[in-house]
Amino acid sequence: MYSYIKPIIDFLIAFTALVLLSPIFITVAIILAISNNGSIFFFQERPGKHERIFKIIKFKTMRDLKANEDSNGLNRVTKTGNFLRTYSLDEIPQLINVLKGDMSIVGPRPLMVSYITRYNDFQKQRHHVKPGITGWAQVKGRNAISWEKKFEYDVYYVHNQSFALDVKIMLLTFLRLIKPQGVNSNANVNMPEFTGTK
Repeated sequence: MYSYIKPIIDFLIAFTALVLLSPIFITVAIILAISNNGSIFFFQERPGKHERIFKIIKFKTMRDLKANEDSNGLNRVTKTGNFLRTYSLDEIPQLINVLKGDMSIVGPRPLMVSYITRYNDFQKQRHHVKPGITGWAQVKGRNAISWEKKFEYDVYYVHNQSFALDVKIMLLTFLRLIKPQGVNSNANVNMPEFTGTK
């Protein structure tokens, strides 16, 4: 039953959040427009529910890769981007993805399209629901836990999705925003690429 009501709740929360966060949204957009030479947003294809591909929207936190530069190990996160990532402010534009129906407020995080063929049968279950802006794995450790543990939390959410669990995750997310936890000590370091479970 909740799965039928959740899209309505998602839309109402996303719309309200965009209105309330509009001053922050506009301020960040102006700062990025100045510091990134007019480039404000980052768009990338990600798999959604049933592996349907959509374009995720984020605030741009990395500088563009220059010609002849090797992206491997290169620290491309800007100082502004580092701050936005630490407090998850780069995620705010994903509220637009929620309004479009691509994402939910709560659900497994949408990862790279290339990862789809690397999941085992258990891990593939994370795509049985819409991806979320925040999720059970995010409040349980974010980028401080292994890929395998992340997927365990994702699949747990898929099988235990409920209004009560969503409220719990949103409350824990709010607390993490106030006092960031589970973030790599060097915020410029991303999770290593997922190459599959051995």
